[in-house]
Amino acid sequence: MYIYGKNVAKEAILKGEDIKCAYVYENFNDKSLLNELKKNNIKINYVGKFDLDRLQKGNHQGIILEVPDYEYASLDDVLEENVIVMLDHLEDPHNLGAIIRTCEAAGIKSIIIPKDRSVKVTSTVIKVSVGTTENVKIAVAGNLVNTIKELKNKGYWVVGTDMDGTDYREIDYSGKTVLVIGSEGKGLSRLVEENCDFIASIPMRGEVNSLNASVAAALVIYEAVRHEL
Repeated sequence: MYIYGKNVAKEAILKGEDIKCAYVYENFNDKSLLNELKKNNIKINYVGKFDLDRLQKGNHQGIILEVPDYEYASLDDVLEENVIVMLDHLEDPHNLGAIIRTCEAAGIKSIIIPKDRSVKVTSTVIKVSVGTTENVKIAVAGNLVNTIKELKNKGYWVVGTDMDGTDYREIDYSGKTVLVIGSEGKGLSRLVEENCDFIASIPMRGEVNSLNASVAAALVIYEAVRHEL
């Protein structure tokens, strides 16, 4: 897969990721980044803007790295954490990237996404997350409802997010907790919501009656980890 952008490239080099080669704009002027590529013996292909745009349509900032495809964690790997974030069929890579970045910043190490009808970890996700995908374990579940039941058997409380529920600041997050974030526009799917122990709601005082999924996730995530910070 291809990852792109200066910050993402710097993070990948710093963490010693397996970088197959770099595609760099022929007039690229970030000498420090070029020096890092050379110092780490990464093959550099100098190309024109048209070739870079053809490889990646996003804002590549003149540098694209070819790396192995993202490796997902197993479900067993993510069950080691006190707080897990589960995403109920998100479709926007920008939302997924932003949520990964928030999780990493808040110290949450585990995310679960569904196998079908959900955005996966793409180059855009990695760009938006500023390369923090390497610090968070992301597992793919075949069935979210079955996974929720398994998590409950392991002692987790499951907190979904929706417009109609308990004020998210009044819920007790002190135990092992799964935070379930609904999809853009549709929110939580019916069976997922029915299997949640609590539904957290964010009070809305303006005329807009909903928040972007990643913004809503950030508020609930930081409330859930507040007592640990």
